[in-house]
Amino acid sequence: MPDPLHPQPDLGLDETAPPQPVHYAEQALLGALLLDPQQLKTIDALEPSHFSDHSHAALFTAMRSLLPPAAEAHARKPIWLNGVLHAARPEAPGLSAAYLHSLVHACPWAGHAAAYARIVRADHARRALRMHAQRLGQSATDTTGPDPAGVVLDQADVLARFVDELAGRVGARGVGGRLAQALGSLPRTPPPTAPPHHADEEALEEERLLLASATARPDGLKSMRWLQAEDFALPLHGALFQCLSAQVHRGDPVDAVTVLWEAQHRGLLTTDITPPELIALLSTPVGSPEHWGERVLQRALLTRAYAVALRIQAFAGDPANTPHQLVTGSRRALADLTAIRARWQRTTPPRPSPALRRASIPPTAARAGPPAAASMHRTTR
Repeated sequence: MPDPLHPQPDLGLDETAPPQPVHYAEQALLGALLLDPQQLKTIDALEPSHFSDHSHAALFTAMRSLLPPAAEAHARKPIWLNGVLHAARPEAPGLSAAYLHSLVHACPWAGHAAAYARIVRADHARRALRMHAQRLGQSATDTTGPDPAGVVLDQADVLARFVDELAGRVGARGVGGRLAQALGSLPRTPPPTAPPHHADEEALEEERLLLASATARPDGLKSMRWLQAEDFALPLHGALFQCLSAQVHRGDPVDAVTVLWEAQHRGLLTTDITPPELIALLSTPVGSPEHWGERVLQRALLTRAYAVALRIQAFAGDPANTPHQLVTGSRRALADLTAIRARWQRTTPPRPSPALRRASIPPTAARAGPPAAASMHRTTR
């Protein structure tokens, strides 16, 4: 049997997705405001953009633009309903008086308008959080710009500010406050599978160049404590970096042969890499260890940011999570980005604010990279 409150266009499909709970909350809220326009005074911090339905947003905009009628006039004539419909139609031409009457019938209790408004705000917060997380994920996969790490960190800051603002709006009396205390503050959403490191040939070649240049200039590793084995796309390369770091820490001589010996003691000589291959990998240095280390760390930063974005998207995509749980889960996810961000900032000079960067482009100070004519191709199984 068709539902008069949710008329659906004929799309030629046998089934359509049922309305989400927030749809009923929006209808109940608008119905409450049509029944009792004085309830507008009980609604705090609700904006038209918080509505998931365009026509509902247009109706709420119209209500806020009109002066509510006196109680006696409202009881005698449909002045308020007609005025709202007339004001909303330019933005939503499909609205009809019949639909506004259906909104009135969809409201269980006009006095609950403030509760309905909190539901609308809570669902909007979930959708907005998902949007911010999607933007972080998109920026983490776009390496075409001159400063991909800077773009990612800026987007992470935008996301963190939104989470802080949401935390300020989530109180014990709000939707999700007492409920979150009963359910626990952490989201119950299973975390998504962490994405692997971006291990394309360019990334692997840069890691090989780092290992070779560090073998030739081991003193550079003393100032590279910001780089860790977990930052490497290939675990074998991370383990070889640990070999080099351990030798430098002990003050041992470092060259291709001593690194090979250290790798043997650590059980790294397997079918993945043979002694001749490791000697060849370490014997052709190009550029400085610092340069290639920054490249490795930047890729690790982007990979971590993408994983954080996926986690927050999963939280926001689960309607079972309350706003309080979204805040707690998002903050914990963003904390995973903090450590690697701090290490990245130790390798680069302080960045100006986004406003200053738009006003002027500061000169970049690049580390020594490879000669233009240097070949970047070597093979390692």
